[in-house]
Amino acid sequence: MSASHDAEATLRIAEEAVRLAQAAGATEAEAFVVAADSSLTRFANSEIHQNVAATEISVNLRVARGRRVGVVSTGRVDAEGLLALASRAVAVAGAVEERDDWAGLPSADAAAPLPAAWSSGTAGATPELRAAGARAVIGAADAAGVTAYGSFSTDVEAIAVANSRGIRVAEERTSSQLLTVTMGPDNGTGYAEACAVDATTIDAEALGREAAERARRSANPVDIDPGDYPVVLDRYAVVDLVDMLGYLGFSGLAVEEDRSFFEPGKRVASPLISITDDGRDPAGLPAGFDAEGVPKQRISLLDAGVCRSVVHDAATAAKAGIPSTGHGLPAPNTWGPFPTNMVMAAGDASDEELLAGLGRGLLVTRFHYTNPVHAKRAVITGMTRDGTFLVEDGRIVGPVRNLRFTMSYLDALSNVEAVGRERRCLRGMLGGMVVPSLRLSAFTFTGATRAG
Repeated sequence: MSASHDAEATLRIAEEAVRLAQAAGATEAEAFVVAADSSLTRFANSEIHQNVAATEISVNLRVARGRRVGVVSTGRVDAEGLLALASRAVAVAGAVEERDDWAGLPSADAAAPLPAAWSSGTAGATPELRAAGARAVIGAADAAGVTAYGSFSTDVEAIAVANSRGIRVAEERTSSQLLTVTMGPDNGTGYAEACAVDATTIDAEALGREAAERARRSANPVDIDPGDYPVVLDRYAVVDLVDMLGYLGFSGLAVEEDRSFFEPGKRVASPLISITDDGRDPAGLPAGFDAEGVPKQRISLLDAGVCRSVVHDAATAAKAGIPSTGHGLPAPNTWGPFPTNMVMAAGDASDEELLAGLGRGLLVTRFHYTNPVHAKRAVITGMTRDGTFLVEDGRIVGPVRNLRFTMSYLDALSNVEAVGRERRCLRGMLGGMVVPSLRLSAFTFTGATRAG
């Protein structure tokens, strides 16, 4: 993190933006500042081909003049840039219509310090560290006779929020991700990924072996008839289930607009399934507060398969008559709040035991090109990818071509009969997630593909 991007300096920028907005006529003001150093090493055809780095800072200023709200962003943090930002934001707020639903900016206690969100290992990561990780993946691919593609990224952020209602919070966060797709002869493909706060804890060689072995074993896939099959879903497939449920249903706005499957006390999944959203869990990618500066609460979403709670930002919480749970996104936000740190509880089965429970079924590495069909029932369509295998008597007997599906993810989770004990931090579209593998008594595949 560059010297100008530490948490205290970032907070001073946020405070100054709020002061200038109030001086320009805002009745309320909120500044969300992100200063980021991002680095990425890419590899393709089993060769490192790109190393890039970027240092950026953004200030997102939301102001209100009564019930008129304006939002303006800038990348300039000098005195002239912040003054121009405040002037534009106040002018925008004065030119828009009043919002009947405006409940005002939130107030909240300061978020407790979150040391688990930061790692000096990632902050000090060099191009050589990322190159060494890439070489380890490539070496594993070479040994298996397949070709590696992928990337190793490290991100260091200083994040601050200040508003006119007394919120003053800032923290430094780090994250890293190594992912690889491997390709072999005869349509064999594999995948592996891991995320961590500390980049030095990612075992690149193990990920390379995992993806390479999957690519080697998935060569020459055969056709299989669509239908209902018992399945083991690897963690990469489970991420998609959890991600989609968070996107479609665990949002206070989705419930408010009656487009969510969520009903308090209703059972929607197997008793083996419990999901929380916990921004302070060190197993994931922690964050102490949201884009509105409200401390993140640990929220039980599903408890033993039963709906418990959803997440809220300041706007949805005001309508529900409760405090925000710390899940606000940067303004302007028409999506509402999302759970961005979901954690699925571990079970007691090893990966071998999950597989041993299949008489005749399928092992699915991950899902691809998934899209909602029916939000309220959480019906999703998509296809398998990067290794789908036929299993008989608990043993992998060979690869099969990718299959298409259209199925309710709630029905899928209702069919869970075993949960893995080994979890991994992976990145979904909503953020970092911690998930195990699952065994389901049935998963419905509706069609086949001609792609391997």
